[in-house]
Amino acid sequence: MTIEGHTLFRVTRNQDPELGEDEVQDLRRAVESLLRERRRSHHAVRLEVDGRADDEVRDLLVEELELDPGDVDQLDGLIDMSDLWQLYGLDRPDLKDEPWAPVTPPRLQGAIDVFAAIRERDVLLHHPYDDFATTVAAFLRAAADDPDVLTVKQTLYRTSGSDQGVMAALMRAAEAGKQVVALVELTARFDEERNIEWAQALEQAGAHVVYGVVGLKTHAKTSLVVRREPHGIRRYAHVGTGNYNSTTARIYEDLGLLTADGDVASDVAELFNYMTGYSHERTYRKLLVAPSTLRRGLETLIREESHEGGRIVAKGNGLVDPGVIELLYEASEAGAEIDLVVRGICCLVPGMPGQSERIRVRSFAGRYLEHSRILRFGTGGEARYFIGSGDLMPRNLDRRVEALTPVEDPEARERLDQILDVYLADGVVRWELDGAGRWHHVRPRDGLDAQRHLYELAAQRAR
Repeated sequence: MTIEGHTLFRVTRNQDPELGEDEVQDLRRAVESLLRERRRSHHAVRLEVDGRADDEVRDLLVEELELDPGDVDQLDGLIDMSDLWQLYGLDRPDLKDEPWAPVTPPRLQGAIDVFAAIRERDVLLHHPYDDFATTVAAFLRAAADDPDVLTVKQTLYRTSGSDQGVMAALMRAAEAGKQVVALVELTARFDEERNIEWAQALEQAGAHVVYGVVGLKTHAKTSLVVRREPHGIRRYAHVGTGNYNSTTARIYEDLGLLTADGDVASDVAELFNYMTGYSHERTYRKLLVAPSTLRRGLETLIREESHEGGRIVAKGNGLVDPGVIELLYEASEAGAEIDLVVRGICCLVPGMPGQSERIRVRSFAGRYLEHSRILRFGTGGEARYFIGSGDLMPRNLDRRVEALTPVEDPEARERLDQILDVYLADGVVRWELDGAGRWHHVRPRDGLDAQRHLYELAAQRAR
């Protein structure tokens, strides 16, 4: 045959099928079946094709894939941007960012007893500036090896296959005879197969593996350790904004709170009881939990700041929820000053006279993926702070299990203020959203690199 031409194209297929009511009784088997179907799925939803492809080839692909012309994207650049990792893999350190070594927070440096350090006061963690291995993973390793620890409970959404911290600690704890409960989210998109493998490995080690609440994706990032101590049983908890994944913890910006606060730890315990089917409890002392209390709690917090002099600062991955957006508009109209840091989709329009003129929206793109969720309501000592897994989107507020924890320790609150101040500084390089929905790159003279400055602050604290 004579080759008359060639082109590049990529087909996107529907990889997010819904599970029926009868399938959730054996979720792992149902997900395994879906994975087999995925490999031979015929349901194409998009065609990306090289912009130089001739019409005949493009039309043939559209016809054979049973697509509409509107499902076609013609691209002039790379079709698969992930191919650029091949370039990054070259041994050329002179062309790459200078390495930033993660640090260990001072209160955990050389800590012989991690639990004593957490009992003394809460520890706020800021990854990847704070080392995941010497903080979160160290907490779980200590739980696995401490003979006084009775129980370890853990949510797992996306976990790296090479993880020698979290997964190894959980399996070692189970093999030592501790009660280990792992809530593995099998429907974490594109990590389903890996999560099934981890679930099987944990079961073989003796852990009790569960798959969450029927009809709700478990997205909460929580750990619970139950320990026998001289004065009785004490619980320790970790609530975070990112996955328990040592790989992404080096490239995603996230926050976490290690705490022995009795109310927070009891709430986390109650949340695990709910997620594992041992409780129908839908109220909590301090945590804001979706889908039960998170939406209502946020609405109350926004309304409390809807007045002249009110103040709201929120950082997250997306702002889409119509109800939350409407309340933020109302707060702005009432006189509240609102600053939003949104990495991804933002459906709120700032700067509209009479509606959102007191709202400002900015975004950051850098060497790390901005992934943390921070909420601050009010000012001064009366301000209320929250961090957690949920974004201001309908799926997070209504269709997932999410958890936000209050941050009450003065030192931790001070660090959150410091982090937010960096993002909101006028002299920082950023993107700003205008009233027409357009983003503008703002590069002040001698502009500050927010992520570099946050690393420098973390390193300074560690010294």
